[in-house]
Amino acid sequence: MEQYFEIGKITGTHGIRGTMRVFPTTQDPTRFERLKEITVEIRGKRETFHIQKVAYHKQFVLLTVKEITDINVAELYKNGTIIIPDSAAIPLEENEYYTRDLYGLKVITEDGEALGELTKIYVTGANDVYGVQKNAEEKELLIPAIKDCIKKVDLETGIMTVSLLEGLR
Repeated sequence: MEQYFEIGKITGTHGIRGTMRVFPTTQDPTRFERLKEITVEIRGKRETFHIQKVAYHKQFVLLTVKEITDINVAELYKNGTIIIPDSAAIPLEENEYYTRDLYGLKVITEDGEALGELTKIYVTGANDVYGVQKNAEEKELLIPAIKDCIKKVDLETGIMTVSLLEGLR
């Protein structure tokens, strides 16, 4: 079964002709222009729509699809998640990873000390920050996703090797 991943959240409508206002959860919002169709997941169901027009307004992507021509129908998809199959993904460059693949990685230091598991990813202005936790009782360790800290990510073994800068503990 093919895997899907999220590229946006439907936050509302734009105009009366059924255009959906989408908050992009992808690093490249222009990726919508390269898609012919999207899948919307809402209330446990998935529906596929064919993209007719892509526009931008402030931080939102405005999506017009062939199947929706009325604001009342578009409103039914508010809070839906836009997903695409892995086959429609933008190819990754070296040392780039999909966020979803990082969750659950075991995090160790260069000396082999086990720090815990990557459980959260905080999106900040400058760079992401990885939340690592050994167990529920221990305090979460926050590691900035920068080259000085993240030394190696091995998705095959499920291990992220890090160097903790002074003051991170």
